Amino acid sequence: MNLKPEMIEQLERVLSSVEQLLPKPVKSVDWSTCHAANWRRHSFSGFLEPVKVTDTTRLEELLGVEEQKEILVNNTRQFIAGLPANNALLWGSRGTGKSSLVKALLNEYGVEGLRAIQVEKEDLIYLSEIFAAVENEPYRFILLCDDLTFEVGELSYKMLKSALDGSVYSAPENVLIYVTSNRRHLLPEYEGDHLGGKYVKGELQQSEAMEEKVSLSDRFGLWIAFHVFTQERYLDAVRLCVERFGRERNIDIPWSKTLEMDAIQWSHDKSKRCGRTAYQFAKNWVGRTLLQQQQQSAQ
Repeated sequence: MNLKPEMIEQLERVLSSVEQLLPKPVKSVDWSTCHAANWRRHSFSGFLEPVKVTDTTRLEELLGVEEQKEILVNNTRQFIAGLPANNALLWGSRGTGKSSLVKALLNEYGVEGLRAIQVEKEDLIYLSEIFAAVENEPYRFILLCDDLTFEVGELSYKMLKSALDGSVYSAPENVLIYVTSNRRHLLPEYEGDHLGGKYVKGELQQSEAMEEKVSLSDRFGLWIAFHVFTQERYLDAVRLCVERFGRERNIDIPWSKTLEMDAIQWSHDKSKRCGRTAYQFAKNWVGRTLLQQQQQSAQ
């Protein structure tokens, strides 16, 4: 059958459009050499994209979170050993080390078979596909959803709830879910949510609104809270960061009263004492100090 030129052109346009919708051909992640991957959405599905781990934070470098560190390290070691372990919700004030702790675990235990997959909130609807991609791998996977918050009724909320609830969407034996959030219950809370509570046999029962809002966080076996630092802890973190930046450049940067007062003023300007603030100040101080030294040497 001979097709007219205009029909051929139309078919080519249709095929081109369909081709853009099809999943792109990608190689399977080589987990023997790759320790981390991101889930990348494409069309109606997605794929695991290997990423190079560039965060070199070690567990011993995380200050002010000793209790939180101990809890999560023990849980992760149980998981790596094939023993019972819990999904974990790391919640609390921003910049206090929640994400850094999970990344430090990967740096510490990657040699023992720990791997990480980071998933954005919008891609939680693909949990079953992610689980299927790794359930037969001989590694232990932390599925990390960082800085997670929901609004009521979101589909990804329901998918995560199902995965944590042991339904047909539940994670395979070699996957744990670690979530970080600024919200304890992952959802916004309003004053009216607490209305409607009632006493049953002398005990106050939560309102239906609050019951629904805590129903997701309740499914995490571990709740690990992170809080702002004391000034002493904050200055310890600054000292550690300054020393680290100096070591990377084989330069000794002495601690001084001026450095300490500037660090405190920086935290006041930021209205926050936490690991992130300490890191940002140290980067600014060390960079500025070294630039001044270079300029003086050039004169």
